Amino acid sequence: MARVKHAVSSRRRHKRMLKSAKGYWGKRSKLYRRAKETRRKAMAYAYRDRKARKRDFRRLWIARINAACRAAGVSYSRFMSGLRKSQVALDRKALAELALRDQAAFRQLIETSKEAVAA
Repeated sequence: MARVKHAVSSRRRHKRMLKSAKGYWGKRSKLYRRAKETRRKAMAYAYRDRKARKRDFRRLWIARINAACRAAGVSYSRFMSGLRKSQVALDRKALAELALRDQAAFRQLIETSKEAVAA
């Protein structure tokens, strides 16, 4: 039986790994083993932080909505409860954008929310 060598496939695999580690500092971009370790960590961080980004943005939106509500004299929880009762179907991203860019429209939403809570 013929002897199997892996020169071509392993070189291709190494080149692919080093190409993906391009831009890393020092030996992390030059040596296969270091590049492999670093890239594995980088991919794990990227996966984790794609999830974390969603949480971070949600926290930011809630903070912005809360600040705008407090300025108008209503708490965040009562505002959101009022919106739900009045069946306003805006997500937090849209509400935060309104609070930041269009205060008049946001004030109308606050009034709508207050009416729903009072009723």
